[in-house]
Amino acid sequence: MRRRTPPPPSPLPQRDGVDAVRVRLPFEGAWATVREHLVERLTGAGPGVVTGMFDAGLVVGADGKPVPPDAAYVPGMFVWFHRELPAEVRVPFTVDVVYRDEHIVVADKPHFLATTPRGGHVTETALARLRRELGVPALSSAHRLDRLTAGLVLFTVRPEERGAYQTLFRDRLVHKEYEAVAPYDPALALPRTVRSRIVKERGVLAAREVEGEPNAVTRVEVVERRADGLARYRLVPSTGQTHQLRVHMNALGVPILGDPLYPEVTAPVPAGDFRRPLQLLARALEFTDPVTGTAHRFRSARALDAWVSYSGWAAPRPPRTESAQSQ
Repeated sequence: MRRRTPPPPSPLPQRDGVDAVRVRLPFEGAWATVREHLVERLTGAGPGVVTGMFDAGLVVGADGKPVPPDAAYVPGMFVWFHRELPAEVRVPFTVDVVYRDEHIVVADKPHFLATTPRGGHVTETALARLRRELGVPALSSAHRLDRLTAGLVLFTVRPEERGAYQTLFRDRLVHKEYEAVAPYDPALALPRTVRSRIVKERGVLAAREVEGEPNAVTRVEVVERRADGLARYRLVPSTGQTHQLRVHMNALGVPILGDPLYPEVTAPVPAGDFRRPLQLLARALEFTDPVTGTAHRFRSARALDAWVSYSGWAAPRPPRTESAQSQ
């Protein structure tokens, strides 16, 4: 078995709070040069783009020096480069820092802002913004919130400590509470704990429930309700499947307001349209710090628009399904 060694540090500085891309050349392969492999590997870059990067000296090795276009292929070699950043519409809301010490940063993320760079969202992410604004290039996320969900996100300051904080989430040692605004159904008996099996297939936008051993568990409670047919819910997940809260609320027949995927996938919201955010908020995080032993309790100061404003948010209630198991 080949022994894994940690990659060397990036020889390239961050650009706009975004790390350079690191590529390790496969141990198996018949490429003659590094360039030949990257041309084949980075097909999404477009014709001539990779060759142009080599000609401009933009692909570098561990020593920070440009890799020549004719450099021989070396299995296991690391190379770095900065990708062309996509044109992004700025999300016109702030990322508020709730807490900061020498180990962690807890941020209150707005709707529409991705947590970490991915796809077409790179510089307009909470991580890239905080790296720039706080001057902490080593900042990393310990977990992730969906781009459409607002609320609390935990970031780590020191790379060597990131694993300890990620383990809290993996081992379910973080107490998380969410708030949501959705239709009120007087026939729906709450509180209840919903259990189901959720799968999310690569390339498919929406997750779905299937038969089998439950892998998703959510406590659902009504906090208060209004005369216009809406209610504010407290959601307490004990697992972390993709879109879990959205899937469970939809399965109960009370889909979260502003959801473009549940109960049905709708047309994509145009870039720059921030009028109707998903009414889901990561309200609270509680955990014991694995490095300092401090008991932390954080709460988001954000409010859900549909709850503070009656205008334009009432929505008809779709037929209820019984796909989620509960007790």
